[in-house]
Amino acid sequence: MIDDLEYNTEREHLIIPEYGRHLQKMINHAKSRETKEERNKLAKSIISVMGNLQPHLRDVADFQHKLWDQLFIMADFDIDVDSPYDNPEREVLQARPEPLEYPQNFPKYRFYGNNIKTMIDVAITWEEGEMKDALTYTIANHMKKCFLNWNKDTVEDAVIYDHLFELSNGALNLKDSEEALSDSNSLLRTKSKYGNKSNTNKNKNNNKKKYSNNRKRY
Repeated sequence: MIDDLEYNTEREHLIIPEYGRHLQKMINHAKSRETKEERNKLAKSIISVMGNLQPHLRDVADFQHKLWDQLFIMADFDIDVDSPYDNPEREVLQARPEPLEYPQNFPKYRFYGNNIKTMIDVAITWEEGEMKDALTYTIANHMKKCFLNWNKDTVEDAVIYDHLFELSNGALNLKDSEEALSDSNSLLRTKSKYGNKSNTNKNKNNNKKKYSNNRKRY
């Protein structure tokens, strides 16, 4: 009796396990039919069963196309039936994807981040005027804040102006400007302000815990 037991490790490999072994056997049975008319009939029935097993995908675009591709994949690309779509190719499906290139917008000044470059590109497209000048100074102040977060030492406005000029390819020029950027302490004050607030909340919570513990002793 033990010799009649069939273990999954000894069974045929399931190419797409989500459909189960019975569907795999149905496909193998369709492959073994001699006439193409019978194979086509069985293939359409199998496609219908596959669709019932995944009702949540019925509204997905090219749902039928996906099912026919999976039928050929589970048949190991060795089934002669008339598909309404182009038959998938083993080489195409098994081909390794091309490696993705890491975005390199301006690797020279990584501490500014990609958002700064996006803001600069937008500012370049604006017409000359007060709005563009205001946006340019906003970008410069944000660049200064990013620089200070990266390097806690003070930074001269001229350095920020040079970096802005370089990153905009000369389109945004504040080198001759007489207006100074925000003070370094004011740019970093917001961060320290929230830090003190969190520390204050922690102290309050600790005091509450101590008070509750003292009450329990009595």
